[in-house]
Amino acid sequence: MEDMRYLTFALGKGRLAKKTLELFEQIGITCEEMKDKDTRKLIFVNEELKLRFFLAKGPDVPTYVEYGAADIGIVGKDTILEEGRNIYEVLDLGLGQLALVHHFRKKHQTVEIIKLNGSIELAPIVGLSEVICDIVETGSTLRENGLTVLEEVCPLSARMVVNQVSMKMENERITKLISDLKNVINTERNAVQ
Repeated sequence: MEDMRYLTFALGKGRLAKKTLELFEQIGITCEEMKDKDTRKLIFVNEELKLRFFLAKGPDVPTYVEYGAADIGIVGKDTILEEGRNIYEVLDLGLGQLALVHHFRKKHQTVEIIKLNGSIELAPIVGLSEVICDIVETGSTLRENGLTVLEEVCPLSARMVVNQVSMKMENERITKLISDLKNVINTERNAVQ
């Protein structure tokens, strides 16, 4: 492994990174230094497996992957759709399964899109909008605020994306990683059913 190059992972910050690392641990990939909540480090390394990890904001993950700063990224399907980057989407990890829902059905009505960065449910309550488009996990915040789902746009979950050049150059390692993760995911799905 001495001559092997590092595979670099860009992980979406927050719960997604935590869940991803838990999944990786099931296939023998660990990174102990990432567990230190007080660390100020930006790059985390597993020297033995020649792996590097860094945390990024979700919308930045596809950019890091497309431009080769990361070989592999873990990011939500919604972000992949929004960013439209030139990357391979290779695996649905089944983590953070969400549903993108929105509240406008009037197909023939002109709408104005207003981008908000949090507490989207507040917009119709305070009169900023009549309807919203939001990503929800359970829908409890919507219900608690008197809002209802009118339409589901598409199912969303965390996906593994790969840089196109990395997929060619590190095909064996990346393909094995994908295969190992598929086995764990399928085992978990079968155990639930």
